[in-house]
Amino acid sequence: MQSTEAYKIERIEEGTISTPVGFSAGGIHSGLRRAKKDFGLLMSDQPASVAAVYTQSHFQAPPLQVTKESIEESGQIQAVVVNSAIANACTGEQGLANAYKMRELLSQQLSISKSYIAVASTGVIGEQLQMDKIEHGTQHVQATKNGASDFQQAILTTDTCEKKACYQVDIDGKTVTIAGAAKGSGMIHPNMATMLGFITTDASISSQHLQSALSVSIEKSFNQITVDGETSTNDMVLALANGRINHQTLTPQHSEWPAFQQALQQVCEDLAKQIAKDGEGATKLIEVNVTGAVSNEEARIIAKNVVGSNLVKTAIYGADANWGRIVGAIGYSQAKVNADSCSISIEGQLVFSDGTPCTFSEEQAKQDLSKEEVTIDIELYEGSGTGTAWGCDLTYDYVKINASYRT
Repeated sequence: MQSTEAYKIERIEEGTISTPVGFSAGGIHSGLRRAKKDFGLLMSDQPASVAAVYTQSHFQAPPLQVTKESIEESGQIQAVVVNSAIANACTGEQGLANAYKMRELLSQQLSISKSYIAVASTGVIGEQLQMDKIEHGTQHVQATKNGASDFQQAILTTDTCEKKACYQVDIDGKTVTIAGAAKGSGMIHPNMATMLGFITTDASISSQHLQSALSVSIEKSFNQITVDGETSTNDMVLALANGRINHQTLTPQHSEWPAFQQALQQVCEDLAKQIAKDGEGATKLIEVNVTGAVSNEEARIIAKNVVGSNLVKTAIYGADANWGRIVGAIGYSQAKVNADSCSISIEGQLVFSDGTPCTFSEEQAKQDLSKEEVTIDIELYEGSGTGTAWGCDLTYDYVKINASYRT
């Protein structure tokens, strides 16, 4: 276990999305993909409060429309059904009918109301779901306490690994667990887009306040990652809170609301960094920290500009301490920047300050930039705003992967 500062929050290394009390998960191979798991189920043993944030794309896929409808009708969700391989996006009226059918099939199988079911899909855009395989999936997938890994595998596309996080925090003297699973490797430049994230907690909290907490956490985590500057059609983060831990219901007025908010953000940030690190073809995780900005918002803008710059990303891939690429990315931001006072450090080495280059060890910089995780620190000396963003390097393999994505 690892503890975070400020509150008694512990990272549970072995924890999964089914660790919170009352949650279970599973995944199977339904035939949508050649040999990998492609159909997942996440369940609560009772209807749960729900919060969701969706892609900003104008082309929101049918599964998102159906999930929104479920949430609007019931205000709670008990089951989430997910398929990979086919996104069911840009598929017209038939695609929408198939998303509804997917929800209906699971409703019949589980004997729960359709309005308690959320639907998610990920994969190739523009192809219709093979409904015989979807039906097979709904009939055979089972959610169990030990099925989290199967669920985490079933939602992946070009990902190279499962992505999970689990933290615990004390609320009213009782242990509350918050956990999550996610997928995302390419088309990552959220606001909120290009990934699927699922969060579970046994905390007692209303949908309204869960939505508020989730939105705050996402702004500082999933919305601060980028792989390739591209956004997608299907993606969302969905949070469920089933209230199985009997503490005083959480509201912003609860004395331990900040602890819950921080723990939720830890889950989101953990998953976001895993997505960034697993960018298609990536070899390195890049973290950019900005301090001294006019506001936190401007700090986050600059951090994301730098981590999203193709020139910065390729320089880091080549272990080239070309700080001019970083200056370029800072320079085209809309934030307030004084070119004569800001400073830039790469892995602790000051490379630029007060408008002029600094003497630094190129040999040490090359060694630092060859590590799996690289940190860039930027100080603006304009205010107290801070922000962090995460991304990855840009490699030859990214082109190879995306040149043959459909094949």
